[in-house]
Amino acid sequence: MRIQGKKMWIAGQFMAAQLLIEEGVIRQVLPYGAKEADEDYGDNRVLPGFIDIHTHGAYGYDTNDARPEGLREWMRRIPEEGVTSILPTTVTQMPDVLTAAVASVAKVVEEGYEGAQILGIHFEGPYLDMDYKGAQPPEAIAVPSVEQFQMYQEAAKGLIRYITLAPEHDPDHRLTRYCASNGVAVSMGHSSASYEKALLGIASMTHVYNGMTPYHHRNPGLVGTALRVRDIYGEVICDGCHSHLAALNNFFTAKGRDYAIMVSDSLRAKHCPPGGNYQLGGHDIEIGEDGLARLKGTSTIAGSTLSMNKGLKILIEDAMVPVDAAINSCTLNPARCLGADRTKGRIAAGCDADLAVLDGDYNVIQTWCRGKKML
Repeated sequence: MRIQGKKMWIAGQFMAAQLLIEEGVIRQVLPYGAKEADEDYGDNRVLPGFIDIHTHGAYGYDTNDARPEGLREWMRRIPEEGVTSILPTTVTQMPDVLTAAVASVAKVVEEGYEGAQILGIHFEGPYLDMDYKGAQPPEAIAVPSVEQFQMYQEAAKGLIRYITLAPEHDPDHRLTRYCASNGVAVSMGHSSASYEKALLGIASMTHVYNGMTPYHHRNPGLVGTALRVRDIYGEVICDGCHSHLAALNNFFTAKGRDYAIMVSDSLRAKHCPPGGNYQLGGHDIEIGEDGLARLKGTSTIAGSTLSMNKGLKILIEDAMVPVDAAINSCTLNPARCLGADRTKGRIAAGCDADLAVLDGDYNVIQTWCRGKKML
């Protein structure tokens, strides 16, 4: 299979090129027109497939539902927004619910599925701060425990690759150190930690600006940490609602092109018709006209319905983020954070043929998941 285009994102720039794809892998990157191509995308942009490391669900399904058929449908359909890799994300709940949720993901991975690739599980909670819990259910918040986490990881068959926790509540940082030593990226989130407490070598920060101590010039908090410490990854929800466009620009200006990660933090309501009754962590939520989810009857934000291709457009066209930083945030940077950048997040020989083809208005024309056309 040979595909080509005049605007392929290769080595941090758009260039005309042709790709030879065999067995789902890019074998060669060749000059445009080197040989007759099976697909020619012309002036449309060909990007590495998007990687969403923080997403709870879509199409009426939530990771905590523990329904394999729902997860398979999600993976099959999510390439419509250019997503080729994903971390299904849990939300704080009681141990039986979380155990079933991670076991369900492991079952689907073991038995097989089509579409976007599950790179692992993002375990958001239950080890969070009560004051910064946001929409996470308070009755299920727990003290970090290595022994309990080992139970979840056993049920997940080792698939938990990324965890959000509040480090200030981790006794002697035991769980933080255990995860960091066992291939699980630790992200600070839903946390009341101070700037000083945050400087612990943790890998990432969860949805920066939201669910964390705010910035003040005499008390920088976690937001100040995200802006000051460039080599800590930081997720950010790029819907223009969770964070002001100016705040998005400030974040990317501070992080540069290598450490910002765009996430959707999407809920089951994404890609569903307007209206309907939804829940998050057992609590009722409602979707506003702005696309934001809120706890029913409150102003507390509970997540988004953001599509990744729309997020990229918002970053570049509205927040005025440099193109290379915006594209890296949903391709190469999440791959690097997970240690998967040898085969993910890039268009290069030896990488998986994960591609998102966008028109001039960021609509997805075609998505390739490991060399297979999905649309």
